Amino acid sequence: MKDFKAVKLSYKNTPLEVRGQFSLSQQDCESLLKVYQNDERVNELLLVSTCNRTEAYYMAEEDLSKDIIKEICTLKEVEEDKAYNYFESMSSSSDAQMHLFRVSMGLEAQVVGDIQISSQVKRAYQWTADHEMAGQYLHRLMHTIFNANKRVQIETEFRDGAASVSYAAVEMIDEITSDVSNPKILVVGLGEIGTDAVRNLQNTEITDVTIMNRTLSVAEELAEETGYQVRDFSELWKAAKEADVIISSLPIADYFNADNVKSLDILAFKCFMDLSVPRSVAVDVEKIPGALVYTVDDINARASKALEKRLNSIPKVEAIIESALTEFNKRTQEMEYSPIIKGLKSTLEDIRCREVQKYEKELSSKEKKNIDKITKNLLNKIVKIPVLQLKTTSNIDKKEGQKMGKIISDLFDLDKQ
Repeated sequence: MKDFKAVKLSYKNTPLEVRGQFSLSQQDCESLLKVYQNDERVNELLLVSTCNRTEAYYMAEEDLSKDIIKEICTLKEVEEDKAYNYFESMSSSSDAQMHLFRVSMGLEAQVVGDIQISSQVKRAYQWTADHEMAGQYLHRLMHTIFNANKRVQIETEFRDGAASVSYAAVEMIDEITSDVSNPKILVVGLGEIGTDAVRNLQNTEITDVTIMNRTLSVAEELAEETGYQVRDFSELWKAAKEADVIISSLPIADYFNADNVKSLDILAFKCFMDLSVPRSVAVDVEKIPGALVYTVDDINARASKALEKRLNSIPKVEAIIESALTEFNKRTQEMEYSPIIKGLKSTLEDIRCREVQKYEKELSSKEKKNIDKITKNLLNKIVKIPVLQLKTTSNIDKKEGQKMGKIISDLFDLDKQ
């Protein structure tokens, strides 16, 4: 399908602060979908935006990349010149298809195999469907992607385990607190890794999460996104005393040490997940009874095993994508020629019926049935020859297939039907 195109921006070529400027909320996506509902140039539109990427996939005869980038800039109040330094356009249908598949599977994720991206793409598709900007092509493409995703989940180890420090830390917390009723989690320090940990907590059943940062506005912004509670940094030690698990990504060496952690009066256990380098939880904390300390090295060892499995599974995932895309494009191609095939059958059926009618009065009831059967079988065999030739030619060379389709249309005057 030559009209399927994309425009993309991602962590691969765009720093975090710039990605933030172009990040699209649900409300932003819905505003853009409404804009293009009234644009006759765009037939279908899907907007995918995460902390790592902002992308638009669309069906249009002309390249509308600049137009879409301009609309995003207007919405986000960012200068267009800045956007053109980072956004890339994809005018090749096959490239746009493959990229959407790879993004949806997690092959293009910062954390390879990131399971969150699949949910994010599904939400994006739901918004598109709600605003009637998904037509036959996008509906079929997205469901092909979802089915391929199921195969990846079932047939490979691509999604097994946590493959990043923040993922692994949250996975460990989930296990450690499995016997604790409504565990209390405190996240201190909201740099990139601390922020990722907060977002990953949303994939667990843990609900009592407090976030804290030396710059309060940063914590408040993340709280608005996640729904977690915020406390001022001045309340750190009170919050730490109440917490079962403390995730620290503070850029301050040995901030938590034996002297101040003893004051927390640990009764059963208190877990410290130290995501900082250098350590923000001092070595001497490990000697305090009830204090469980996990460092970046401990968490990395867990993440590395999972990542190795995922990387080894990439060829299988890519094979599933290739298989799904081949089948999708084959069916899409058949749909492209189905009006020609239906028109050809209809035209020849009309000719057959008219010829049979000429001799109806001369035939008995039994003869009519036999002639009807014979001529229908003959018609099906005649139609089968150009139909098979059309499909075979288009599979080998799409342009030649299109030429043959036009010849058949012109020969039988199908456009007038």
